Amino acid sequence: MTKKIVLFTMLISILFASKIQACTNLLAGKAATVDGSTLVSYAADSHVLYGELYHWPAAVHQKGEMLKVVDWDTGKPLGEIPQVEKTYNVVGNMNENQVTIGETTYGGREELVDTNAIMDYGSLIYIALQRSRTAREAINVMTTLVQKYGYYSEGESFSIADPNEVWIMDMIGKGLHDKGAVWVAVRIPDDCIAAHANHARIHTFPLDDPQNCIYAPDVISFAREKGYFKGINREFSFADAYAPIDFGGLRGCEARVWSFFNMFADDMDKYLPYINGTSKEYMPLYIKPAKKVSAQDFMSAMRDHYEGTPFDMTKDVGAGPYTCPYRWRPMTFKVDSVEYVNERAIATQQTGFSFVAQMRNFLPNQIGGLFWFGVDDAATSVYVPMYCSITEIPECFKVGNGDMLTYSPTSAFWAFNRVANMAYSKYSYMIADIHPVQLDIENGFKNNQSVTERKASDLLAKNPLEAISFLTNYSVTSAQATTERWQRLSEYLLVKYIDGNVKKERNGKFLRNKYGTSAFPSQPGYDPQFYKSIVKDAGDRLKVAF
Repeated sequence: MTKKIVLFTMLISILFASKIQACTNLLAGKAATVDGSTLVSYAADSHVLYGELYHWPAAVHQKGEMLKVVDWDTGKPLGEIPQVEKTYNVVGNMNENQVTIGETTYGGREELVDTNAIMDYGSLIYIALQRSRTAREAINVMTTLVQKYGYYSEGESFSIADPNEVWIMDMIGKGLHDKGAVWVAVRIPDDCIAAHANHARIHTFPLDDPQNCIYAPDVISFAREKGYFKGINREFSFADAYAPIDFGGLRGCEARVWSFFNMFADDMDKYLPYINGTSKEYMPLYIKPAKKVSAQDFMSAMRDHYEGTPFDMTKDVGAGPYTCPYRWRPMTFKVDSVEYVNERAIATQQTGFSFVAQMRNFLPNQIGGLFWFGVDDAATSVYVPMYCSITEIPECFKVGNGDMLTYSPTSAFWAFNRVANMAYSKYSYMIADIHPVQLDIENGFKNNQSVTERKASDLLAKNPLEAISFLTNYSVTSAQATTERWQRLSEYLLVKYIDGNVKKERNGKFLRNKYGTSAFPSQPGYDPQFYKSIVKDAGDRLKVAF
C-alpha cells in the first residue's frame, strides 16, 4: 500500500473523530465587522442530531442541589456535579450576557480520551453558558470543570466570545491515568477573522501574554512526558503535539478554513500547497480581512460549497445531472482498489442546526445579543433572529416537537429538510426558486431590525420585562412565520417539479391551457456535461444508429 493510500484511509477518523459531530466555526473581532459587533457562527453537523433550539431559563438554586451531567452526543449519564447558586438565561448557544460558545471536534490522539471522566464537551458548553458573564469567565469555568471532574470527550476546539472578545480554545484530555485536560486559548485580535473546522488550529502561541493567551500549566510538560514534543518551549505547537495533521485533516478540515479566509483575503492561493499536502507552511490562526464583514456575510459563508475554487463541488460528474454540490457518505470510496475522497464543504446536508451569533457592546445585553438561528442545511435554511433575553422558544424550534425518528408537521427541522431533500434531486433548478425566498425573508429581518430594536430600547427604559416580552413575541412570531412560509415553498416545489418535469409560470402563477387544465410542462433534460459522461460510459449502446 502506498503512502498516499494510507493517508486517504485515515480521512474518516479525522472527519468523524466524534461519532456525531463534524462542524465549522467562523469568528470575527469587533473591529473587523461593519457595525462593531463580534461574530461567531457554528454548524452542528451530525447525521443523528435533531435541529431544535435549547433553552435554560435563568434560575436560583438551592444549596446542595446537584446537576446531572449527560453526554451530549449519546445521552449517556456521566455523573453529577454541585449546582451553583445562580444560573443565567441561555438561548441556544448564547446566554443573557451575550456570551456565545461553539465547537468543532478534531479527535486528536486516541489514547488521551478518559472514559471515566464526567465532563463531555457539550456539557462544558451549556454549563459554562449558564454560569458565565464574559468569554474569559467561560474559559475559566470550562477549564476548572475538566480539572476537577475530568474530560470525557476527544480533542475539541471551542469558539468562546462576548461583545468585546473572541477566543479559540483547543482542548484534549490526558487519558485514563491523568485526570483533567491540556488546553490553550488564544484571543483573536479585534481587527481579524478566524475559523476552525474539525482540526486543532493553535500551533505556537505566546507564553507570556496573559491578556491574549492563556493555557494549562502543564500543556507543554505533559506533551514532553508523553513523548509528543522534545524541542524548546517557544517552539511548542499544540496542534502538532496533540493532533498531528494528515490528509484528512488538511483536505476535509483545513480546506474549509481556507475557503472562509479566501472569501475575505486576496492572497490565500499561497496556502493551497498546504491544503494539498505538498507544503508545511501552516495557514495562520487568524487573518485581517480585506474588508469589514457583517452577520449577513457570515450567513453566506456558512452556505459555501467551495464555489469558484479548485475544490468546487459542482464541477465534476459527482454533482450529477443538476450540478448538486453534495456527496452522500461515506467520505471516501474505492475504485479498482484505489481510494478516493469526496470534498467536505462548510455547507453540508447533515447539519442539525446552525447559527450566526451577533454580540454588540453598544446595546444593552437584552437587545445586543442576537442569535440568528437556522435548522438543517445552512444553504437551504433561513437564519431567524432569536434575542438572547427571550423567555419562550417558538413551537417550531421547541425541544420535543418531533425528533430524528418522529416527523412533526409543526417542526421547522422537518419543514426545512423536506425542501432541502427535494432540492438535492434537481438542484440547479430548485435552488433558483429557494434562494429568492430565503433572501426575501432574511432581508425582511435585516430591514426590520433597527425599528424592532429601537422599540425594544424604548420599552427597556420604562419596563425591562415589557421589553423582554416584546422581543420574545417578535422572535417567536418570526420563527413561526418563517416555518409556515417554508412549508408553502415545499408545496410549490412539489407541484412545479413533479415527475422530473418543470411547470411553466407567468407572473407567479402556473400556466393553464385554454381549457383550464395544466399547460404542457417543460422537459429540460440533464446538464450538458452529464450527457457527455453518459456518452463516455454507454455511448455505443445508446447511439441512434438510423
